[in-house]
Amino acid sequence: MSSGNDCQPQTFTKPAFGEKEATELVDKVFGLKVSWIRPLPSYDDQNFHVCVSRSKGVAEGADEYVLKITNSADSQEPDLIEAQTRAMLFLSAEGFPSATPYLTKDGNIMSLEPDTGPGNKKYMVRLLTYLPGTPVAKIATNTQILYEVGKLAASLDKALSEKFHHPSVKSLHRGQFIWNLANVPLLDQYIHALGQNKYREVVQRVIEQFKGEVIPKLSSFRACINHGDLNDHNILVDSSSASLEDPQYRVSGILDFSDMSYGYYVFEVAIAIMYMMVESPDPLSVGGHVLAGFESVLPLTEEERGALFLLVSGRFSQSLVIAAHTALLYPENEEYLMITAKTGWKHLMKMFEVGQAAVEKAWFETAEAYVKHAPAK
Repeated sequence: MSSGNDCQPQTFTKPAFGEKEATELVDKVFGLKVSWIRPLPSYDDQNFHVCVSRSKGVAEGADEYVLKITNSADSQEPDLIEAQTRAMLFLSAEGFPSATPYLTKDGNIMSLEPDTGPGNKKYMVRLLTYLPGTPVAKIATNTQILYEVGKLAASLDKALSEKFHHPSVKSLHRGQFIWNLANVPLLDQYIHALGQNKYREVVQRVIEQFKGEVIPKLSSFRACINHGDLNDHNILVDSSSASLEDPQYRVSGILDFSDMSYGYYVFEVAIAIMYMMVESPDPLSVGGHVLAGFESVLPLTEEERGALFLLVSGRFSQSLVIAAHTALLYPENEEYLMITAKTGWKHLMKMFEVGQAAVEKAWFETAEAYVKHAPAK
């Protein structure tokens, strides 16, 4: 859900290709004939689910793809898109369920293509393998999948940080990137989108506490490459058991690498906790299970644990404020943009009502219980 390196979300143009134009793109750029195409929801890029028809003489391969047309701002950052795509290829080779690109007719992983409309905008186009599965947002989450999501977050960042080497990786130092958790203080510029209400007051409180209690500690956190957006729509699962009462899930897909940047391990677990809280009927209990999964791979330090409450609160604030701001600019996409807001404000307010000490106590006690009684594999 990114919009470039700039700290100003309004500087991008979301692509607006029709299905006919998208079909022509697939033929022109990738040499594939579309049998059917349908739009997929997106934040500021444009995505289509594409099925291609195979003819004699065409090499065997996947029949379903996602045509990803990147927003105008990120399209001007080819090194950044290259890093994201190379990371996906690397993770797939490492055994993670990540999409991989279908090469253009010229043998490249992406192509810069002009819009047919006014403004002469150019957009980076990729064709990625379609991953099957159900988004976590569409299932009734249980403690097993929450644990698996935490484990995934740690494993993914660890693999990227320790083994992923490509010249384009330097582009992931994104400075003022609005979605990097270190940049919660930048929300000051967009908080006007909330109007004057209790929500604005709690976000201002988060920002001030973040400046005073998290920013000074960043140098003590362990740095890494973050996926940056392991939300409940970007993680796909399928059920590995027939039990309807207590299904066992496995992660079958990891989507949307457009928020990748250099950050810290604790950022990823905080982001995962926040998004797993969104649809949960018992949101304050979620953190302990996600944390337990994360720490089964990479235990947090005391400094990192001490920042977790404000990092989760900070991500809620980022998601809610930027969505409100972007919805003012693109009201036609408001329903998708405001998905988190349906429950997010309630959960953020509840965190502060219960208080940091009590929330952390619940999270840490749950996580420690896993150490004593490891969940069945």
